[in-house]
Amino acid sequence: MGLVHRITPCLWYADAAEEAATAYCEIFPNSRISRVLRYDAASARAANRPKGSVLTVEFELDGQGFTALNGGPLFRFNESISFVVRCDSQAEIEHYWAALTRGGDPMAQQCGWLKDRFGVSWQVVPASLPDWLTDADPARAARVMRTMLTMRRLDLAPLRAAYDHAD
Repeated sequence: MGLVHRITPCLWYADAAEEAATAYCEIFPNSRISRVLRYDAASARAANRPKGSVLTVEFELDGQGFTALNGGPLFRFNESISFVVRCDSQAEIEHYWAALTRGGDPMAQQCGWLKDRFGVSWQVVPASLPDWLTDADPARAARVMRTMLTMRRLDLAPLRAAYDHAD
């Protein structure tokens, strides 16, 4: 049995649950698929899905548990839910941005947001960004916000410079 998390996001795909889980596990370190459940005869009839096809995939991305569900085309992802990837370096930002936008839409949003090829929204951000945006000095926080608003893929050096610059 895989690692059980108290709270696990469940992502609804039309029929790409296993493909998505596999792709994400290739992108993030310390990741794995832990269990695949297939539609049996009764569940396949109830859901109008092929018997033996993938129903759910349980997987972990860098230790965070997820479930991917093949539930048909009834629901689609939108930007109201996204996953934040906190990065310690520009190299990490570049890695995750490139990997997650491959086949997706990197121009869909700004400020580090992107949409992957499965329609899932992600935010690829410097790990320090939340601290910079909530700094006790409102001028520092405002400089960082203004700088971030000019970017699609975030660039750590100008953000850090905006934070460090004294007015």
